[in-house]
Amino acid sequence: MLIVQKYGGTSVANVERIKAVAERVVKTVEEGNKVVVIVSAMAGETDKLINLAYQVSPNPSEREMDLLLSSGERVTTALMAMAIEALGYKAIALTGRQAGIITDSVHTKAKIEKITADRVINALNEGYIVVIAGFQGITEDDLEVTTLGRGGSDLSAVAIASAIKSDLCEIYTDVEGVYTTDPNIVSEARKLDKISYEEMLEMASLGAKVLQTRSVEFAMKYEVPIIVRSSFSDKPGTLVTKEDKDMEKVVVSGVTYDKNQAKITIIGLPDKPGIAAKLFNGIAKANIVVDMIVQNVSSDGKYADISFTVPKTDLNKAFTLSKEIANELGAKDVIYKDDISKISIIGVGMRTHSGVAAQMFEALAKHGINIMTISTSEIKISCIIEAKYTELAVRVLHDVFKLSEKANV
Repeated sequence: MLIVQKYGGTSVANVERIKAVAERVVKTVEEGNKVVVIVSAMAGETDKLINLAYQVSPNPSEREMDLLLSSGERVTTALMAMAIEALGYKAIALTGRQAGIITDSVHTKAKIEKITADRVINALNEGYIVVIAGFQGITEDDLEVTTLGRGGSDLSAVAIASAIKSDLCEIYTDVEGVYTTDPNIVSEARKLDKISYEEMLEMASLGAKVLQTRSVEFAMKYEVPIIVRSSFSDKPGTLVTKEDKDMEKVVVSGVTYDKNQAKITIIGLPDKPGIAAKLFNGIAKANIVVDMIVQNVSSDGKYADISFTVPKTDLNKAFTLSKEIANELGAKDVIYKDDISKISIIGVGMRTHSGVAAQMFEALAKHGINIMTISTSEIKISCIIEAKYTELAVRVLHDVFKLSEKANV
C-alpha cells in the first residue's frame, strides 16, 4: 500500500517523540508499504515564532510572517528524515515548494491550487521515505512562500494523498480517534469506529478540534479515506469515509460545543428589501465570517431586529463595523453578548428520523437551559446558549441520545 502519515505538533514535540515517530514510520515500511510523512512544527514552536515577530514589530507583514512560520515545519522535516536514516532507511526531507504544493497568493491562509508531485513520486520509486513540511506551499508565478492557516498540515496531508493517489491517509494526533463528544467533559464519551465525511465536516466546523475543516472538505471532494489515530498507542482509530447505509441507522453521532462565539443584535432596522444585503456585504468585506443569523419583524411590519454570531476573536471589529452600518441604515441600537456558546448535535441519521429537534429542545428545557438562537441543516442542529451551561448541555445531550452505547448496526 501507499500510505500518507501526518504527525501533529504534540507527536513531534521533542527529539524523543521524533525518534518514536521515526520507528513507527519504519515499522509501516517493514510491513510492505511505501510511506510519505507530513509533519507539523514541534509543539509550541509556531507560537514562539509569532511572539518573536511581535517583539520585533507591532504589525509584521503577512508575507514575512509566512516566511518565518514556515521554518517551524522545515526544522521538524529535516530532523525526522535524519531520525529515519539513523534507523538504516533512506529518507529525503522536502519543503512544501519542493513537494510541488502550489497555492494562491493569500498570505497566512492560502488555498492549494494544485500539486505537482513528480519529485515525491520519483523519490518513492527510488526507495526513499519522503518527509514533507506541512502547512506551507508556494505561489506559482512569483514563488512566494505561503502558509495554509492553523491546522494546515492536515490539509497538506490530504492534498498530497490525493495527488499521489495513496491508498490511505493517516492523521496521527494526541487522541485515539473521533469521539462522540469531548472526553474531558463526558468521561463515557465513545470513540467512533467510522464517521462520514459530512458528519466529520460538521463536527470540525462546529468546534471539534480533531481535524481541520478544510482538510475534511478536500478529503470529501477527492474521496481520500482518512484514519484519525494516536501516535502514542497502537489502537485502531476512526475511519472518515463515504456515507453508507449503516451510518443512517445512527440518529445522532456526536455532540460538539464552541465557546469562541459572540452574538451581535441590530435593533430597529427599517424592514425593507436590501437592508440585510447591505449589512452583511459590509461585514463580508472585512473578512469576518458570520455563522448563525436570525431576523424578527415587528408586528406592524415596519422594523426588524437582526441577530448574528461571529467568532469571539472578531467581535470588536464586527461590532464597530455593525454600528457604522446600522447608523447608515437608520437602526435604533446595536448590542452584543459574548458570554455564549454554540451546542450542536450531528448525525446523517437525522435525514430519515423525525422528532430529533424536539428531543433536543425538551432535554435542554428540562435542565433550565434557555435557547437564544437555533440553526439547522439536514444533519445538524445548533443552539446558542449561555456559556455557563455549556458543559451541562453537552452531558445532557450526550445522555439523552445514548451516545455512550454502541449502536447495533
